Amino acid sequence: MEDQKLDTMLNLALATAEAEREQTLDLNVGFREQERSWELIVKYQGNLEAVRELDPQIQVTPLRNGFGVLVVPEHLVEAAAALPEIEFVDKPKRLAFTAFAGRSASCINPVQQPPLSLTGRGVLVGIADSGIDYTLPDFRREDGRTRIRKLWDQVTGRIYTEEDLNAALAAGTEAGRERVPQRDTSGHGTAVAGIAAGNGRGAGAEAGAYRGVAWESDLLVVKLGTPREYSFPRTTQLMTAVDVLVEEALRLGQPMAVNLSFGNSYGPHDGTALLDTYLNAAAENGRFVFVTGAGNEGAARGHARIRLEGGSGSRPGEETEVLLAVGEYEPTLNLQIWKVYPDEFELRLTSPSGQEVPIVPAMQPGRAVFGRTQVLIFYGEPSPFSASQEIYLDWIASDGRVESGIWRLRFRPRRIRD
Repeated sequence: MEDQKLDTMLNLALATAEAEREQTLDLNVGFREQERSWELIVKYQGNLEAVRELDPQIQVTPLRNGFGVLVVPEHLVEAAAALPEIEFVDKPKRLAFTAFAGRSASCINPVQQPPLSLTGRGVLVGIADSGIDYTLPDFRREDGRTRIRKLWDQVTGRIYTEEDLNAALAAGTEAGRERVPQRDTSGHGTAVAGIAAGNGRGAGAEAGAYRGVAWESDLLVVKLGTPREYSFPRTTQLMTAVDVLVEEALRLGQPMAVNLSFGNSYGPHDGTALLDTYLNAAAENGRFVFVTGAGNEGAARGHARIRLEGGSGSRPGEETEVLLAVGEYEPTLNLQIWKVYPDEFELRLTSPSGQEVPIVPAMQPGRAVFGRTQVLIFYGEPSPFSASQEIYLDWIASDGRVESGIWRLRFRPRRIRD
């Protein structure tokens, strides 16, 4: 097997005991305990028949542009990755809510008024989120019929057409809910759909005061599935949702703007992650644009960027330090360091109590022990889609609490080519 076919987090997950994976935020995401299998994102060439030949029980969901989602027994993951048709395998990541900026700051009001009068008429708005309250007047036409052309509920697997929704609306609230029982339990999907495409009729205020951006558009909606109650969807579910939205928009022959108000912080942030590559390819299938929420973590300082210079191998350059503040009662956390692959530097991690451990490529996978806190370590390799190298660190604690205080990462350049 070629290691570079597996993403860094998947490599570490396969090398870590299940009990430890369950203590982390992300390592166990995508693992199906009852089936002892992994949900995987793949980029492939040709077709996926060779995967099915490994085991007929493997679930295969081909997506557009050579992407796919597989559910593979744990003992066959490496065999599946070794197939010549498979270019790269990525582990699903958790998604979380992100947020829109305010209407007044968005310059929407002027473009909805003459002479532009942009209302979204003739354009589809795709929503992949927590669902939608399809009964609201905001998503209905003046005659009471729905503006939703298709609604796919990933939780139940049911797909509802425009005719299904109109029949449910005509039947009244109670009977209609029996016909189309899809619910938006969190309200997030309904809120972002209202911002993107609500007509403002349900706001109980002056007509149009709270209408959305494309208030005369039609909608395509996917209620993203969740692995368990009160949890978040995975990137695999987002990708299958986008595939359905694109397919339906192509069938209808209309341009589409897709709102994605879920996201995560994982990845090199340069557009080369497998999810990023898939979304870029999906946008090229037609007159489509994908819009992402700005996020809720602008003040969290969850990212850092450093510049390393100098070093000649035998004579290291000047050290740079990054501080990581860990609060009390944190059960786990993880950190990704993304670097240019040929660059070489020393990396040392120091705990709040002063214990220091060098983090070196020979740790593959490895772990550093800081009292009751352990840090799992994996050095990734470049993939066919990215020349970046990831160093992945995951904190777990035997007593359920990572040592709180200031953790220090010290970088000393050895040979910096970029």
